[in-house]
Amino acid sequence: MATTLVIRLSSLGDVALTIPVLYSVAKRYPDDHFMMLTRSMWLPLFVNKPSNVSVFPAYPYTKHKGIKGYKRLFRELSIAVLSKEVKVADLHGVIRTFIMDCYFRLKGKQVAVIDKGRKEKRQLVRQNNKLLRPLKTTPDRYRDVFENLGYDASLSFTGLFPEKPAKEKPFQIGIAPFAKHQGKTYPLELMEEVVHRLSECPDLQIELWGSKQERKQLEGWAEKYPNTTSVAGQMSLPNELFFMNQMDVMVSMDSANMHLASLVNTPVISIWGATHPYLGFYGFNQDESHSVQIDLACRPCSTFGNKSCFRGDYACLRQITPESVVDKIQAFLFHH
Repeated sequence: MATTLVIRLSSLGDVALTIPVLYSVAKRYPDDHFMMLTRSMWLPLFVNKPSNVSVFPAYPYTKHKGIKGYKRLFRELSIAVLSKEVKVADLHGVIRTFIMDCYFRLKGKQVAVIDKGRKEKRQLVRQNNKLLRPLKTTPDRYRDVFENLGYDASLSFTGLFPEKPAKEKPFQIGIAPFAKHQGKTYPLELMEEVVHRLSECPDLQIELWGSKQERKQLEGWAEKYPNTTSVAGQMSLPNELFFMNQMDVMVSMDSANMHLASLVNTPVISIWGATHPYLGFYGFNQDESHSVQIDLACRPCSTFGNKSCFRGDYACLRQITPESVVDKIQAFLFHH
């Protein structure tokens, strides 16, 4: 029985995208053991995992912090895996994981590392001579790593929970209006108008999603508009996943919530600004026709949405009208 150490430390969305691939491979190879190394805060993400998958937590802010902490992590991993037949699937591909890869190669272990397609992504986001074309998706890049280790990484994953039965009205709409960077965040005054318009429809129940830091803003909207409640900062990650599974549709940015909803088979209406689905970070198994975006010569301008708008006006987001977002949601719910 081989043990494969699978490495993806962050971020939440990227770790979420490992699950369809990891679970598919693990189920196809029940005699192998798959140890997922990721940040401790993401452990609750791995619900209903196959019995041959375990999660090894990294604590980058406490016992694994700094050089001493990194050495401690190496020692702990060595105890856990080096006495076994080990392969390493590096799904992260950054300096700190390259060091880990070298360590295992020196121990004679087979290591495969993700090709992130950095060059082609730069060609896609540059201002001049932009090459606008769809790139390989992140799950497909993860699959390549497992294939290079000799696994059949065909996808069989269908969701963290059993398929949900069709429900009667009112429809439940989850709205997650925040993202990590401004280039990925639909302006809040425009999103509030989306909530306002949807709240006037008697067949809809709106649930607002966000973190504890965003709770006050969303509770203000919930008090202001009928048929609207906030669940921001009120649940653990496993409970969030279960509750997302009850939604008829989620409305989100290019953010972690898009990926979480995708894991539980909930359709997502996603709003895109500085980034683009062509970069390969679209929600797993989501229909790209459900995205909301406008064509601008400067889009996309950033792989992660963390660059300042060189125009200074974030037209890629501000030119998306609340009406167009509401129309997309209603078309999905009432004409799907």
